[in-house]
Amino acid sequence: MKRIFSGLMMIISLYQVSAQDLYMPRNIKKAYENGTRDASGAPGKNYWQNKGIYNVEVKVDAATKVVSGKETIVYSNNSPNDLNDLAIRFVNNLHKPESPRSGSVSKDFLSSGLHIKSFAVDGKKYDINSDDWGTVEKVKLQTVLKAKSKAQIAIEWEYPLSVQSGREGQIDAETFYVAYSFPRISVYDDYNGWDMLPHSDRQEFYNDFNDYNFAITAPKNYVVWATGDFLNPDAVLQPEYLKRYKASLKSDKVMHVATEHEMKSGKVTKQNKQNVWKFKANNITDFCFALSNHYVWDAASVQLKTKRASVQAGYKAGAKDFEHYVDWMRYNLDWFSKNWPGVEYPYNVMTAIQGYADMEYPMMINDSSIPDNLQDARLTADHEIAHTYFPFYMGINETRYAFMDEGWATTLEYLIGIDENGEAPAKEFYQNFRVKKWINDPSAEQDQPIITMSTQVSGAGYGNNSYVKASLSYLALKDYLGDELFKKALHHYMDNWNGKHPVPWDYFNSMNTGSGKNLNWFFNNWFYTNNYIDLKIKGTAQQNDLLTVNIDNVGGFAVPFDAILTYEDGTTEKLHFSPSIWEKDQKQTALTIPIKKKVKSITLDGGLFMDYTPADNTKVL
Repeated sequence: MKRIFSGLMMIISLYQVSAQDLYMPRNIKKAYENGTRDASGAPGKNYWQNKGIYNVEVKVDAATKVVSGKETIVYSNNSPNDLNDLAIRFVNNLHKPESPRSGSVSKDFLSSGLHIKSFAVDGKKYDINSDDWGTVEKVKLQTVLKAKSKAQIAIEWEYPLSVQSGREGQIDAETFYVAYSFPRISVYDDYNGWDMLPHSDRQEFYNDFNDYNFAITAPKNYVVWATGDFLNPDAVLQPEYLKRYKASLKSDKVMHVATEHEMKSGKVTKQNKQNVWKFKANNITDFCFALSNHYVWDAASVQLKTKRASVQAGYKAGAKDFEHYVDWMRYNLDWFSKNWPGVEYPYNVMTAIQGYADMEYPMMINDSSIPDNLQDARLTADHEIAHTYFPFYMGINETRYAFMDEGWATTLEYLIGIDENGEAPAKEFYQNFRVKKWINDPSAEQDQPIITMSTQVSGAGYGNNSYVKASLSYLALKDYLGDELFKKALHHYMDNWNGKHPVPWDYFNSMNTGSGKNLNWFFNNWFYTNNYIDLKIKGTAQQNDLLTVNIDNVGGFAVPFDAILTYEDGTTEKLHFSPSIWEKDQKQTALTIPIKKKVKSITLDGGLFMDYTPADNTKVL
């Protein structure tokens, strides 16, 4: 046992040395020095994160389109620091005319934003004027919140739903997607302190793992769908629809819990003037809900390894793609659980609402309808549900490091797409929709290092760093390690950081430890450079039974590729080379290929890894 332990310690010490090869910002380096993060990739012995327990009562006025509520938050300061302030985040202040945004908006997007009606901490009232608040503001505490202590915050608030619906707002006059709807305490973490980055409508979100209890008051005849477990269906549904809903929780077969006609006829909900719908979700990064008085309500469920998960959809009658959504999502939950990432879907429900955003939330997605292209529609659902793992199972800081979740969702979308549509269509879609615009655009903003903070890139540069290049890096690493070892390392990373807040260096170090390899050369190549994809056959030599091919890696990325040999007799042979070929020299390599007959030509084919100048990838001998 002592010898095994000593060997393990030696391996860890090697990782500690090798971790120095990767540039690390000063604030991240400080976290490692403080022991909140460890060079092995695991949370450090001093790791901590704060948490809130939210009890929220919220009401949606269908006539005025105003959301109002009151909440109590029991906030645990688990940090070693006393807090003099609380940072309060309200994303929907993005709709205020004076808020900074990443792009232009219409008048229908604009609103007056959040109005704080009352604010108290541990019973002490605060005079808050929220008129000038942005998406995140600090409140100076009257009494310091000591390290390792708790405070109770009570807030009453209201805000109008924007007419224009995107990630949230009015889908139509009687259908609302209510997200980011309550003031919350921003993240206080071990590497930045309070997260004070404003929301600009480009980068996404960063939240603590909190517990949520929601009581949602909605007018009669409005059905509410939400994050978490539906606690009181008996109190809000009429007997027939309650029966159907409960049956769906045990059924593989998709059923209408309610049709459009039934919704419009007022048969579905209890006929109180208002109904209170109750939901609960623990250890989750966000909570949202939707409501409508005319959307079709479909449901079924799927048996996973340890539980049966409810799958639901709300949509406008006649949406041809959404008629398939429950079946598609049942498949998603099962496939992701069993294949990639191969971790069981962690929640009890998944709901899709037809809206406009193509956006993920814990246990819910808000997707636009693509009725004339079911393959595209299904891949949209695939992508948004894949986000279950990154950033919800893993508490990614999407605002700063979007590639840590969007790159994975793009990769998982491609992998499940192979199973759904076949390898050739999945490859074609990925190339056309993901890779082509990036690789064919030589402008400087496309070649910024992936590690660049997401707030510091914009436009296509943001999208390509976050989605395309990041996804290609994960697929290249999968090719390099092989499926079995790649999955082993990925699971090691996910086990380390499930329910916590990883940064890129936690991913790098976890993958090193999980694979048993020092992959820093690969991470340096893919994340820290201005590389792109461009291979060039520099020269060839054919002597007797040996073909030598000299290749320049002009673009610099360590990519896999196939060498396709065409012989003089018309036959072909394909040889695959993984990124390992670039491990020793990332600028050039020489292939030495045994041959039994004369070669007419050779072509380098990167497949998904599309080449900037494909013309110099073929050489006629």
